[in-house]
Amino acid sequence: MSVAPPPRADARDLDRSLVRGIAWTGGIKWATQILAWAATLVLARLLTPADYGLFGMATVYLGLVELVNEFGLSAAIVQRRDLDDDQIASLGGLSVLLGVVLTGLSLLLARPIAVFFGEATVRPLIMALSLTFVATALQVLPRSLLARDLEFRKLAWLDGITAVTQTAVTLVLAVLGYRYWALVLGALASRAVTTVVAYAFRPNRLTLPRRVEQVAGAVIFGWQVVVARVTWYLYSNADSAIVGRVLGKASLGAYAFGQTLASIPVERISALVGRVTPAVFAAVQDDKPALRRYLRNLTEGLALITFPASAGLALLAHDLVLLALGERWRAAIMPLRLLAIYGGIRSVSTLFPQILVALGRTKRNMQFNLVAVVVMPAAFLIGSRWGTTGVALGWIVGYPLIALPLFMRSVFRLIDMPVSDYLRALWPAISGTLVMSGAVIGLRVALADALPLAARFGVLSLAGASAYAGMLLLAHRGRVLGALAHLREMRR
Repeated sequence: MSVAPPPRADARDLDRSLVRGIAWTGGIKWATQILAWAATLVLARLLTPADYGLFGMATVYLGLVELVNEFGLSAAIVQRRDLDDDQIASLGGLSVLLGVVLTGLSLLLARPIAVFFGEATVRPLIMALSLTFVATALQVLPRSLLARDLEFRKLAWLDGITAVTQTAVTLVLAVLGYRYWALVLGALASRAVTTVVAYAFRPNRLTLPRRVEQVAGAVIFGWQVVVARVTWYLYSNADSAIVGRVLGKASLGAYAFGQTLASIPVERISALVGRVTPAVFAAVQDDKPALRRYLRNLTEGLALITFPASAGLALLAHDLVLLALGERWRAAIMPLRLLAIYGGIRSVSTLFPQILVALGRTKRNMQFNLVAVVVMPAAFLIGSRWGTTGVALGWIVGYPLIALPLFMRSVFRLIDMPVSDYLRALWPAISGTLVMSGAVIGLRVALADALPLAARFGVLSLAGASAYAGMLLLAHRGRVLGALAHLREMRR
């Protein structure tokens, strides 16, 4: 994070909210993640693969519907600061109405979906899980208002309560022999409990809209957000669909493993920050200098962590895959390398759609995703001629070609930010990563096969980390120390 002039008092408060929000969200997420991993190991002994398979069939459909369940109304409530109490209550009521409609639609579709999978048991599972749409809709208003008020600690606790309740109920029911119903009832119980707690944290009345114009602006805003989410979901999963369809299940298995590893920096770091930043951007939507400062600082902070992590995965993919999984997974090495490089790009680009939404430019965000949902699958299909390597290259070649002219350029123009400022924010991470890469490649050539695989992996990892840290301290010491001092000040 760049060294900047001391912000105003209100800006300091917002900075503290941002840092504390990330800390609370990260702390509770990691704690519940550890709990979930432990519970999964226990459940694996209590439930069968068939139980998980039935639950998975039901959630394939439900996962897609979740993207449109709240119709983007939460984003509208957070961004639209001009909404009065009646409009907010009406949007909450509209969200619940939409949840009821989706529940009814799912009840009707449960039978055809079960027929598609050839499993009659899937029907009652979908019918039961459909009730989560109503619970999620009821949470839209309290969660949105908590985010709007920058109450990230309470939002983090809601996520923690959801995870703990689902884990506890699922485990108890699995022990009692409820099999796949343990997974279903655990999900339902967690949503119900979290809904009650959400309204205890942020009570607010709900009403149905009396006039269309009362909520028309927010509904259009939300609709554009939903279209962007659905198209993002489609093109983000198009690569795996094409690999599976064109190259077969073995290639898909190798590609999926590489994709999972390559996504770790983005999912664990950028996605965590992304739980907090939309509300912060919305709070300063009319303050261009503040938006520029947050984009610079967050970009620099994210890049300092994700760039070396992504580059490290790419450089050590060969040794990592062979060491952890063995020779039979060799096909995952090249996808991992290429997708790790794309992961570094994606880790900082996630901030741009958030700024567009915060500025109310949801139409531009939607247009970008509509273009991407056409271009990216075409790039993957063309790349499939060269196997999984070609598909992975589709991300590296195709995504920047769309994002740079349509996405980043729009944000820079809207907040009056020179491209040179953005590049300066990236330079510490880029320069450190280049030095790290040179050190790892040079040492790898020097060592050749002189060390066992495990020892070589350890030596290269240590050398890369040391080279990166050394470059930051030698060439960017002032910025690193300034960023740390700024963080300490914000925590007070």
